[in-house]
Amino acid sequence: MKVMRRIIEIDPERCDGCGQCVIACAEGAIEIIDGKATLVSEVYCDGLGACLGECPQGALKLVEREAEDFDPEAVEHYLEQKRTVDAPKPAPFHAAPQCPSQQMRILQRGPASSHTAASTASALTHWPVQIRLIPPNAPFLQGADLLVAADCTGVAVPNFHEKFLQGRVVMLGCPKFDNIMDYVDRFTKIFAQNSVRRVTVLSMEVPCCSALLGVVRKGMEKAGKEVPLEEVVLGIGGDVLETRTCVPETSPRTSSDQA
Repeated sequence: MKVMRRIIEIDPERCDGCGQCVIACAEGAIEIIDGKATLVSEVYCDGLGACLGECPQGALKLVEREAEDFDPEAVEHYLEQKRTVDAPKPAPFHAAPQCPSQQMRILQRGPASSHTAASTASALTHWPVQIRLIPPNAPFLQGADLLVAADCTGVAVPNFHEKFLQGRVVMLGCPKFDNIMDYVDRFTKIFAQNSVRRVTVLSMEVPCCSALLGVVRKGMEKAGKEVPLEEVVLGIGGDVLETRTCVPETSPRTSSDQA
């Protein structure tokens, strides 16, 4: 039934498809379709405007117009369907992997040989590396310093391993091409199941990368955790444009943390 009420309106000319509003909408009313934020259904939008402050381009606003009434039961059904359809189904850690890319490995790294300079030696310590393929119970996540990096960063920075990967567990992904709510669910489980020490989000200056930080923060929030969090934004040439602390390290590290 249509009623006069407040509902979100999206300006496609201003929208750059960053996906920040998708993360902010708990009802799942907004999705990125063909590179633009789109209202999936009027019945899913509660009209409260939680997404408004998340849009860096000012493409969202609340308007008063005739629209289908908000239906919380329809929202629950819709979200349950999305959880069922979108939920990743990787092989359990103890099971035989379904494909080589999912085979869990912890890589042993010795000192660089005389033929391999330290600056060119690989600092990768685990496999897989894609966000979608790393199960939340992967042993290398426990007590890890996470590097959540956009796919493009590895080719933008010539000394990526030396500059960013040393001593960190890397998780690669692209919020533009992957399902960002799947990312949120995965990070929620990762933070809930592991004592992550700190997180560095490494992204490019392009708009589609800006959702990566929001994904990690939302995962922390849903897991009820507050982990030291830093964002590093790179230019197209690989230079660091901005570094900022998003969640400071407020409590002293314990002896177990330092082990």
